[in-house]
Amino acid sequence: MSRLRVAIIVFDDVEVLDFAGPFEVLSAVRHDEATRREGASPYEVVVAGVRPGLVHCRGGLQVQTDCRFAELDPASLDTLLVPGGYGVRPLLDDATFLDQLRAAAPRPRRLASVCTGSLLLAEAGQLDGLRATTHWKSLDWMARDWPAVRVQRERRWVIDGRIATSAGISAGIDLALKLVESDFGEALARATAAHMEYPFPEHDRRRLPRA
Repeated sequence: MSRLRVAIIVFDDVEVLDFAGPFEVLSAVRHDEATRREGASPYEVVVAGVRPGLVHCRGGLQVQTDCRFAELDPASLDTLLVPGGYGVRPLLDDATFLDQLRAAAPRPRRLASVCTGSLLLAEAGQLDGLRATTHWKSLDWMARDWPAVRVQRERRWVIDGRIATSAGISAGIDLALKLVESDFGEALARATAAHMEYPFPEHDRRRLPRA
């Protein structure tokens, strides 16, 4: 069976769990738990850097990427995922990156974001008229600067057609599990959550109150 190719974009000052959470979920999926160690996930996950060289993540972690985002063939992807973090702010003013994102976004079967990665999707015009969410501290920002987005303040994740967005940081794990459920069924998604010793998301309500 061919594997579903997923690309996760990373950039300086990206929030670590925003990309590492979904990476872990998608990499941990196994159709046969008995052959977990030698088996392979049905997802092929690649990490694509906005810039060449090491990515300096939030908190000091350095990540070696598989390729540059500009070098990816977006038509080869099942899913393109955009994480968030403080590094989103300079990218909102980076015309070259935004042009690349606009060009790539329609090509994969699915587009996803974690945390403030949804602001990059909004700036690239991908969320107009759609339901979407972001980190709770950025909900007002999203509503103010991208009024065409139907901001979902109470939701931990939102799936609207081919575009999926999540709330902040740890919510990316929940979203990734729901993507596994959509692709391969609830039983496999629950088995993946159990392997990770993570509670399977039973509902999409935010876990923490908003400010």
